[in-house]
Amino acid sequence: MAAAATMAAAARELVLRAGASDMEEEEGPLGGGPGLQEPLQLGELDITSDEFILDEVDVHIQANLEDELVKEALKTGVDLRHYSKQVELELQQIEQKSIRDYIQESENIASLHNQITACDAVLERMEQMLGAFQSDLSSISSEIRTLQEQSGAMNIRLRNRQAVRGKLGELVDGLVVPSALVTAILEAPVTEPRFLEQLQELDAKAAAVREQEARGTAACADVRGVLDRLRVKAVTKIREFILQKIYSFRKPMTNYQIPQTALLKYRFFYQFLLGNERATAKEIRDEYVETLSKIYLSYYRSYLGRLMKVQYEEVAEKDDLMGVEDTAKKDILELRSPHARPGDRNTIFTLGTRGSVISPTELEAPILVPHTAQRGEQRYPFEALFRSQHYALLDNSCREYLFICEFFVVSGPAAHDLFHSVMGRTLNMTLKHLESYLADCYDAIAVFLCIHIVLRFRNIAAKRDVPALDRSLNSAHRYWEQVLALLWPRFELILEMNVQSVRSTDPQRLGGLDTRPHYITRRYAEFSSALVSINQTIPNERTMQLLGQLQVEVENFVLRVAAEFSSRKEQLERAADDSKEVESFQQLLNARTQEFIEELLSPPFGGLVAFVKEAEALIERGQAERLRGEEARVTQLIRGFGSSWKSSVESLSQDVMRSFTNFRNGTSIIQGALTQLIQLYHRFHRVLSQPQLRALPARAELINIHHLMVELKKHKPNF
Repeated sequence: MAAAATMAAAARELVLRAGASDMEEEEGPLGGGPGLQEPLQLGELDITSDEFILDEVDVHIQANLEDELVKEALKTGVDLRHYSKQVELELQQIEQKSIRDYIQESENIASLHNQITACDAVLERMEQMLGAFQSDLSSISSEIRTLQEQSGAMNIRLRNRQAVRGKLGELVDGLVVPSALVTAILEAPVTEPRFLEQLQELDAKAAAVREQEARGTAACADVRGVLDRLRVKAVTKIREFILQKIYSFRKPMTNYQIPQTALLKYRFFYQFLLGNERATAKEIRDEYVETLSKIYLSYYRSYLGRLMKVQYEEVAEKDDLMGVEDTAKKDILELRSPHARPGDRNTIFTLGTRGSVISPTELEAPILVPHTAQRGEQRYPFEALFRSQHYALLDNSCREYLFICEFFVVSGPAAHDLFHSVMGRTLNMTLKHLESYLADCYDAIAVFLCIHIVLRFRNIAAKRDVPALDRSLNSAHRYWEQVLALLWPRFELILEMNVQSVRSTDPQRLGGLDTRPHYITRRYAEFSSALVSINQTIPNERTMQLLGQLQVEVENFVLRVAAEFSSRKEQLERAADDSKEVESFQQLLNARTQEFIEELLSPPFGGLVAFVKEAEALIERGQAERLRGEEARVTQLIRGFGSSWKSSVESLSQDVMRSFTNFRNGTSIIQGALTQLIQLYHRFHRVLSQPQLRALPARAELINIHHLMVELKKHKPNF
């Protein structure tokens, strides 16, 4: 209660002070009450000054007049003093009411005061606790930072130790020599798989020790002696094994390819020697080169000698040229050189079956076996022997090159040099033999076939990716180029000799000439056809140029031979038959054939030909009226043709077939003559259809053109 009374007294005092203050504010300006105790301090106010602004006063007055209470008071005309007292009374009532409210709520206010005080105490304690917690957190944060620093340092030490452990582990693993390695190297045969496995391990450890020694690792001295002894033992065993394999190549009747292939399974042996004992590796390589070079040389020398024994006994000689007369044997259809016997001599100017040697199936067929051919008394042309020899050389060279690259671990120029160290003596021997043979070779077709065999073998080697015979940086090692350098000049020389033989042939010295094809044109036809058919597979402009030179000489020869005949018909007969033998003479043949047909038709039908030409000329010039004076001539031509055309055609056909031994040529000429005869008679019909000759009585005796065509077809020979 005391607290409530105290609070009520305080509230009352506050209200009274507020009321007194309000009253002072109201009475002061009016000049009454306590406000008059102090004089109005106007200071330096100058109401006469122009600077005194009355606008602000007007603004305040206007604002007060707009107040709702002021408006209400002015509207009702209330006395301000009375209104002031009324307000004071209301304030007192409100004060009393407020005091009573404070008194009624005094207990609650006291309780609230106590609660606020308690809250302040609680908040103070919480503040203290939070301060302590903040202090603890600060210490914990510093401890966490300390732990983080310690953890980072520990991680760094762990990584360093792991790195050191890894390096030390590798070092120890590389240096430690296990007992299994020692046992395998010392006791196991070199052919056992575990020897090869442990040899690879020994090679790796030796390389690791050399690397660590270069870095100055002192621990290498502890194992160097053991590794050296193991290395010496391994090198000794490997050397003995490989040399034994190489020496086995030398045994007679031994197929060296079998141990050579077996040696590839142990190619790591040579790699080990190359990395650990180069002197021994060089010794083995030199021994291999020496042994294989002798084996290849001996094999190919023997094979080449036995192979040449199955060649045709008689070969082309320097007199077997196109322009040299075959006096020993007149059957020029055989186109063989003198003294040819069936089965022991090849044709010189004809291709026949010789071209099959460059066919895909024959080109890579098994090589010839000389003793088998000798037992069967079989003989072969030189190109077949050349193919067999060089196919064996190609096959063995490809195998040898691949073996060298794989076993001796070489490539590029080093592989080429090593290959030619092995095969060089054999290749040189083959080149010398070819050069010696070509010096006395006059068979142009054989040489040309050999050229194409080389071109195809070169492509095969390229497909097998074996450049040793062709793409070496050293020109002396390009075997195919060296072979072609021997073949091409000889081929050109033989062609030039044939050209010269044709050029120097004098038709007057050939004795009795007839209208049959001359043996030179027959030889040239077959010879050029052979070279062109071979050249089509791999075209070569050089060959066509050489054939062009030969063609010019043969054309000149044909004209010289034709000039030896007295009559024009025989000259044309001769030129046409010779030209037909060579398809490159087609233009010349057509011209000569047409001229010959005209000469052929001239004796039996010359009058008819002359009349048709004259009549057509008159009609073309517009002088057809002059034909009226030719009625007797026309009548004679009609009756003469009707009575003799059959016998004339029969005689013409027989004459042509007797004159031309080339039946295709003779048939073509007969067919051309009959066609031209039909065309001639058809033109004769058109002339007789002119008004000037239309009423001629002999026109009724004309042969129907279709009937004539049917009859002439019966005289067309079929071959």
